[in-house]
Amino acid sequence: MKLDSRIYVAGHRGLVGSAIIHVLEKNGYTNLVLRSHRELELTEQDAVRSFFETEKPEYVFMAAAKVGGIGANSAYPAEFIYDNLAVQQNVIHQAWRTGVKRLLFLGSSCIYPRDCQQPMKEEYLLTGPLEITNRSYAVAKIAGIEMCSAYNKQYGTRYLSVMPTNLFGPRDNYDLENSHVLPALIRKMHEAKMQKAMKAVVWGSGAPRREFLYSEDMAEACVFLMKLPEDKFSALLNSSPVTANNSPPLVNIGCGEDITIKELANMVRQIIGFTGEIEWDLTRPDGTPRKLMDVEKIFSLGWRPRISLIDGIKKAYADFLRNYPEII
Repeated sequence: MKLDSRIYVAGHRGLVGSAIIHVLEKNGYTNLVLRSHRELELTEQDAVRSFFETEKPEYVFMAAAKVGGIGANSAYPAEFIYDNLAVQQNVIHQAWRTGVKRLLFLGSSCIYPRDCQQPMKEEYLLTGPLEITNRSYAVAKIAGIEMCSAYNKQYGTRYLSVMPTNLFGPRDNYDLENSHVLPALIRKMHEAKMQKAMKAVVWGSGAPRREFLYSEDMAEACVFLMKLPEDKFSALLNSSPVTANNSPPLVNIGCGEDITIKELANMVRQIIGFTGEIEWDLTRPDGTPRKLMDVEKIFSLGWRPRISLIDGIKKAYADFLRNYPEII
């Protein structure tokens, strides 16, 4: 990408999209094409076609998606599969029609089997049943990966899929029913501290293990991949064979380390300064037992995360205090 290339970031107001914008601007990219959800409804085919025909972006970061934690995925499976499928097919297809040079599609680690071998390598995709609590979302994301692969094979496009681990950071969702685990813990511990409560109730048993990555590190990885020289980018599109087929153009992004939810909850409690006890609500689901990404592929290219989990949580909590007065 050149500094004046036309770059479209779909979902630029979300957790990942806003971080990508920050990293692009920090690196001197000046020709960013942005549309809010109100300005462009990505589930509407005609609107997306008109946008691409008019704006003709050269590079696309596909960060727009309907996302949420276990609660949201369980409560709204129809919306998770419909909205994500519609957005993906519209953006990816119009990117091909208008000659986009490179597209980066953001998926999720939930695409891998529920009982996947750890750490999860890219070739483990479609090797076992999915976690039931987020299957609709996972199937939609798998369809997006396959769509990128299919367009590359048939039309010679250059679309790469990246699978981030659990992300957190500025502009996160702190709704207790619909958010992911880390922002939910930040809000729970903060509210318990402000209320001088004796305990904070946390979903599940605390036993599952999860890996976490600060959103700006994720954004740095995305920009890093989109800037790769042609030979290295092409190598990622033409992955090593798996069984009789070629594996999809897929790259995991994470830190390569995980902790239990119980350890995470205690870390958040200490950072926020809540001195009460943590009570585990065993009526709530745990989800997948473990999700640790194999990050050898992206590490071998020279990228590494810069922000530790502790420092990232401190940054996220500071953002929570600054920007969510309606919660505080």
